[in-house]
Amino acid sequence: MTAATTASAELVQSVDWAAIAPPVITAVVALVALVADLFVPPERRRLLGWTAIAGLAAALLALLPLRAGDRSTFCLTTDPATCSYTADHFTLAVQFLVLGGALLTALLALTETEPRRDGSAGLPAGEFWFLLLSSTAGAALLPASRDLATLVVALEVASLPAFALVGLRRGDRLSGEAALKFFLSSVTATAVTLLGVSFVYAATGTLHLTGVAEALPRVPGQLDTLATAGVALTLVGFAFKTATVPFHFWVPDTYAGAPLPVAAYLSVVGKAVGFTGLILVAVIAFPAYADVWGPALAVLAALTMTAGNAAALRQSAARALSAVRLLAWSSVAQAGYLLVPVAAAAYTGAAAVGATIAYALMYAVVNLGAFAVVALVARTHPAKRIADFRGLYADRPAAALALAFFLLCLAGLPPGIIGLFAKVTVFSAAVDAGLGWLAAIMAVNVVLGLSYYLRWTAVLFRAPARAEGPVPAAAATVSAGTATAIAPVREPVPLPLAAALALTTVAAVALSGYPQLILTFAARNLF
Repeated sequence: MTAATTASAELVQSVDWAAIAPPVITAVVALVALVADLFVPPERRRLLGWTAIAGLAAALLALLPLRAGDRSTFCLTTDPATCSYTADHFTLAVQFLVLGGALLTALLALTETEPRRDGSAGLPAGEFWFLLLSSTAGAALLPASRDLATLVVALEVASLPAFALVGLRRGDRLSGEAALKFFLSSVTATAVTLLGVSFVYAATGTLHLTGVAEALPRVPGQLDTLATAGVALTLVGFAFKTATVPFHFWVPDTYAGAPLPVAAYLSVVGKAVGFTGLILVAVIAFPAYADVWGPALAVLAALTMTAGNAAALRQSAARALSAVRLLAWSSVAQAGYLLVPVAAAAYTGAAAVGATIAYALMYAVVNLGAFAVVALVARTHPAKRIADFRGLYADRPAAALALAFFLLCLAGLPPGIIGLFAKVTVFSAAVDAGLGWLAAIMAVNVVLGLSYYLRWTAVLFRAPARAEGPVPAAAATVSAGTATAIAPVREPVPLPLAAALALTTVAAVALSGYPQLILTFAARNLF
């Protein structure tokens, strides 16, 4: 064998297909849905949705062989320990959240791709399923990324289809406006992130996260300013993605204008994407600057939870889209809680981020469940006002009890035990890191959150409002400034929507009964 042949053989590396199976399966099914849309007749387009659901379920099952958390691939031939793709326990936890959240979103969206009752067209099926699965594939790739190039590519694969998903409701002014705001904010975040990554690469000469961590403390003096600017810009870019104050302005209008399943997807999977990237760059790549980003993230966490709760408190029950806007502002406040353990990691090490993962898993289940109930009520009350939920217990007691349970979990009140324990875990991370002031601010914000969560819960059990004048057969509606009565004639709940609501309810109840299923993540080092 010649020297040239030997050298070329050393550049060839095997690919661990099992390790990369979850995002690959999702991407392949996305292409299948797009191509199949050309041949499937309109009356059978629902098959595309079931194909997407089956693909997401298969991607979830592909996580089982990886549960040991010891797989890596796309490694350097000169240093096999340095890899671009790693399927560790952190990766698997986030991929489970992303794929599970996308699966529940697909169940919520299945009826949205069908013609509406008023005869108007629903969301275009082929485009919707392709975009949803493409975004999910990028979101599933991101937690496994261990170099800055793959990280940015995964971030954009997750984000770019989401722009189109938000604006996919053709002819809807709110949807187009929401897509434009989301697009402009995300493009700004991407530009800032890319500039920061380029600075970091110029200062360190490597893109691998572990290589960056090793090189940053040894950066020559003349490149120190460049490295510091790169670290700061990269973190600011991810702060946009996580809807951290002051980069949160796009959230309420984007959620309100997006189709309801897309808003649910952004609130869970979109948030997971931002926090995953932030954790990877801050904790793995930039530990040398922990004394800078730790206090900065702690301050941002305090501002974010306070701003989110303050805005949620101001939502009027009679305002159109108030239910979605309250969940949007609630998601901003929850982002503040999620940020606390990341800030704590600067003081206590990478193990602290386990509390963020545990909290994110809890939040994903109950928030998607809340959106499922909103989608159910929106079938008869498209204004999506909190006032539309008045008397829901009298009409649909199971849905009312489920929503009440989800809201109590978000508030951290019994019987929502999993929400209480998750908040205690985050609180403990702050205390252990010596951030007592942040723990105190979090405690105050938890009390503020109780107000609007309990106020919405109380609406569910009030007597239905009376409508003035003749009452339509399907629903009773009053003037825009007062409450709307829940429909006296119950419509059957579509099977996919019922399945999403049942899955989230069972999961939330099971986690409250056995919270160790999630809280074990908070007690272990996932990397």
